[in-house]
Amino acid sequence: MTRTITRDAKRWVIKIGSALLTNDGAGLDRQAIDGWVEQIAQLLAKGNEVVLVSSGAIAEGIVRLGWTTRPESIHELQAAAAVGQMGLIQAYESSFKRYDRHTAQILLDHDDLASRQRYLNARGALQTLIGLNVVPIVNENDTVVTDEIRFGDNDSLAALVANLIDADMLVILTDKDGLYDANPDNNPNAQLVSEAMADDSSLDALAGGSSGSLGRGGMITKLQAARLAARSGCSTVIAGGRNQQILHQVAAGENVGTLLSASQKPLAARKQWLAGQLQVKGKLILDAGAVKVLTEQGRSLLAVGVSAVQGKFTRGELVSCVDSHGVEIARGLVNYNSDEANRIKGQSTEAIPKILGYRDDDELIHRDNLVISR
Repeated sequence: MTRTITRDAKRWVIKIGSALLTNDGAGLDRQAIDGWVEQIAQLLAKGNEVVLVSSGAIAEGIVRLGWTTRPESIHELQAAAAVGQMGLIQAYESSFKRYDRHTAQILLDHDDLASRQRYLNARGALQTLIGLNVVPIVNENDTVVTDEIRFGDNDSLAALVANLIDADMLVILTDKDGLYDANPDNNPNAQLVSEAMADDSSLDALAGGSSGSLGRGGMITKLQAARLAARSGCSTVIAGGRNQQILHQVAAGENVGTLLSASQKPLAARKQWLAGQLQVKGKLILDAGAVKVLTEQGRSLLAVGVSAVQGKFTRGELVSCVDSHGVEIARGLVNYNSDEANRIKGQSTEAIPKILGYRDDDELIHRDNLVISR
């Protein structure tokens, strides 16, 4: 049965992981890169638009520097990224040249997407490059990134880029053929999950951690990325990158890999930005009444509906709103810092001036700055 959702997709984000690009650590696999580039060039020739999110800079840098293991020092990792990024982009540039395609290097970190202005700048740059028929090659800016502003893995980055450019399809190429119902490495009876909804919570039990030392992601990060991409109505295919015709097969709607479909309509641009582009700085635990008001009535969050406050945050930062079981209900930009929120939690709006001596806003989070997570 043909997958019309993949066959009809026009704007693609394609992510290729470190294990594939470096042939499990043996240096850049230029033959494999040429194969993916050939398929991408043919997609472009058919009128598709493609943004490539490529891992591999640190892994390539480790090989170029003659190191035998991935370093733990942040500065050594940054150095490896700087060295390896040169080889990575050179490989793509020379390969795309065979098809008279220009490429562009885009390096992003979390701050680029946390700032509304920089978010719009990044979106504008990518949209312009696509319009010029240039292939943007995106990677995390590992030369300056720290753990505090790290995306966490390029699966998440690819999903954020899909949100950023309103992509129709996210394709995550990995060294596995997709998501299985058991670990295929040690269970010969493991079955590939062909299709599912991205928000299907039963899939969590099927995904584990990273199995390799080169990348930071595993199947769980790919599942999380699919859910993040789904916030903008983008479906995801997780597929085996070593299949020489994999992108052609996905584009033809063939039943390959695991298709995780988006079940919700695209979010408005601002709420999409709130949902995925900012780092969560704290947590608000809501009572049952607040959960109902947020999910069923679409109203603002008042202090009276908050039973506990976790983390340190300032006014205007992003916080997660969870129920009594820790399940995220929403996230939004908070109007009071963590100390103030702690003092006014569970209190009526009228009581805020008496407790704080002032009242900047009636709401703890205004509904315009709030996005529902489920």
